[in-house]
Amino acid sequence: MAGSVYGTNFRITTWGESHGKALGVVIDGCPAGLTLNEADIQSFLDRRKPGQSKYTTARAEGDEVEILSGVFEGKTTGTPISLIIYNRDQHSRDYSEIASYYRPGHADYTFDEKYGFRDYRGGGRSSGRETAGRVAAGAVAAKALKELGIGLLSYTRSIGNISIDDSSFNASDINENPLYMPDREAAKRAASYLDELRAAGDSAGGVVECIIKGMPAGIGETVFDKLDAELGKAVMSIGAVKAFEIGDGIRASESRGSENNDPFIVSSGNPGQIIKRTNHSGGVLGGMSDGSDIILRAHFKPTPSISMSQDTVNKSGEEISVNIKGRHDPVIVPRAVVVVESMAAVTLLDLLIRNMGVRMDHLKKIYAQNFIPDCL
Repeated sequence: MAGSVYGTNFRITTWGESHGKALGVVIDGCPAGLTLNEADIQSFLDRRKPGQSKYTTARAEGDEVEILSGVFEGKTTGTPISLIIYNRDQHSRDYSEIASYYRPGHADYTFDEKYGFRDYRGGGRSSGRETAGRVAAGAVAAKALKELGIGLLSYTRSIGNISIDDSSFNASDINENPLYMPDREAAKRAASYLDELRAAGDSAGGVVECIIKGMPAGIGETVFDKLDAELGKAVMSIGAVKAFEIGDGIRASESRGSENNDPFIVSSGNPGQIIKRTNHSGGVLGGMSDGSDIILRAHFKPTPSISMSQDTVNKSGEEISVNIKGRHDPVIVPRAVVVVESMAAVTLLDLLIRNMGVRMDHLKKIYAQNFIPDCL
């Protein structure tokens, strides 16, 4: 199966199925000497694991990670890092019925058309559980970025049509509610909305926002490997993401040039440093980071597995009506917050490593010697 590898220099390969024995990730290209242990990775996985609240699937997975290779005496060795997460609470019998028909909103039909068969137990590779490997890799990337002074803040911006109020934004509220919203009142209203949908057997979509601070200017390329294009590919590869934005995003198409352009000014706190007065660009100009905060948003569709009656077709070509059984999230967004953050972290670290060789002065800092060889 192609398409399970992401990255160029910092490269990740996720593997495993939702109801298989285990799943995980192999990371290649992580620099040697990064302090790393399982607790560093577990803190990320704990943010996406199921069963945390009534708004997530009841599947009881601890998502405990084991480091199999690439770390010695608490530091990365520069060799491939292999991480494994065992599945402990598979209820494959809950999915036996769907082997005979195609669930609306799922990859059942497309998998069958591509491969001629599919793993119907929870969706196999197309299951949201695949993202556990991405999050494990993202934890490693985020720790490396932190040592470079780069931090990521991710949260739920909206659920359904209920959005946070920027004037009430409080980062400390993010981990104080099960929906990971930085606005207490919006979280309460969103929770009530979800309770109504759960009672009706329905689901909701929403938006995850990620703010990246400390990214130096000039990271990314000017043509095909633009920073925003790479971030877009990374985020759009997450199941259920249907749209991606940087900065003003869609609103930029509705504004004037005089409104959308960000004026350059000289920093009052650091004379000589050029900064922007506004940040409509979302931290990216010409495909490269511009030194300001990178702001991205991922738009998620509602969870397709709902208990309401839906029309579909079975493998015999007959039109039928179904009610999906099993344990499903009424909203994907809260558990997806750390997935978006992880894919952004992996992308940023990969681009930073790729950027090291674009200038001679960069190379001289690493390789220049204090002597001139005789051959010269």
